Amino acid sequence: MMHRAYTEPTQAVHTHRTHTATIGAGMLTLLVAIGLTATPAFSQTAETFSLPAGCEAWVTVQAKDCTVEHNFTCEGDPVGLKQRVTMDEEGMTYLGATDDESQWIRSFHPRSGHTEQLEDNPRDRASLTELIETGIDTYDFRTLSPELGATRFVGQDSLTGRVVTIDGVTLEETQFNITAYAEDGTELWSAEGNEYISRDWRMFQAGPGTVTTPRETYEEDDSPVEYIFPGEPGFLSVNPKHGCGLTLSSSPMTALKEYLNVDL
Repeated sequence: MMHRAYTEPTQAVHTHRTHTATIGAGMLTLLVAIGLTATPAFSQTAETFSLPAGCEAWVTVQAKDCTVEHNFTCEGDPVGLKQRVTMDEEGMTYLGATDDESQWIRSFHPRSGHTEQLEDNPRDRASLTELIETGIDTYDFRTLSPELGATRFVGQDSLTGRVVTIDGVTLEETQFNITAYAEDGTELWSAEGNEYISRDWRMFQAGPGTVTTPRETYEEDDSPVEYIFPGEPGFLSVNPKHGCGLTLSSSPMTALKEYLNVDL
């Protein structure tokens, strides 16, 4: 389970908690620190995102929420490890990795400058295999961050039985709920909604959902719109295409930004 519902609220809450914006050279140092590349070689031209030597992208996804993501693998990665970089109109927002069970393994959040890594022995590991074989999977794990400490995530995924095709890619719909807790047990946020899984790619894709913080509730939909493969126009583009140019008041992140008093 690597929920997009996890990525955005976590980014906002952690920006609030760290009160930092470590980017630029610090970002490159952190890329090395979390093992995404042996040399800090991520770069972008005006239109195209360039991966480090030894890394190869296999699909670009344009989503409804004015983001574009590139999924890639690198030489020397463990078998089944998949990495993802996500960008909005202002640049990189997320860099992370999942394994063949779609467990979240590690991530870097450029806007807050913090890294996170899955604990060694989770109480209940997420398992894509269990979800596919039984129709439901529960999880209870912590992420560990040198900057932030531990955050606990508890939830479940279940298959709805609905199969959808988006831009020629066959996906199975899931229903999820997830709650994030601070190290002292305080609830940070919760989310519920639908996502999709690809059996072929062994990974989740985002969908519509509802996020609740202690003060606000808002809707979001990060569903994929286009899948772009090597050699096709728009592959590795740095420019999101869908849902862009919306006013701040209509953005699904507005309520969380106002609650946390941060500028993401």
